[in-house]
Amino acid sequence: MKKYKVMIVDDEPDIVRLVKISLEMANFEVVEAFSGQEALEKVPEIKPDMILLDIMMPDINGFEVCKRLKADSKTKHIPVIMLTAKGQRGDAEQGLKEGADDYIIKPFDPYELGEQILEMLKKE
Repeated sequence: MKKYKVMIVDDEPDIVRLVKISLEMANFEVVEAFSGQEALEKVPEIKPDMILLDIMMPDINGFEVCKRLKADSKTKHIPVIMLTAKGQRGDAEQGLKEGADDYIIKPFDPYELGEQILEMLKKE
């Protein structure tokens, strides 16, 4: 079975650690980025199968990161799930408008997150 590579982009180390542990237990390879800028630099070289992207980050927010990734021919095919504490309806709409493939609100069930990612990747 293929081992999918998932990049987690979040400026909160505790969230990154929680998601990483749960995804590794579900047999995903996990790569981390702790800022929008770091994600934009790493994605082209790492080529993840999927990106979990926080919205609220200190340098470049997740909406802008998603927009840039989807505008680049080398990265536009990579599914992006916005994983965020911003739960207002307008936030989800903006995330989807910027090209996100899905939107998950924190707190989330780590097991369900793994299932959701796998489901989305199998459709690819």
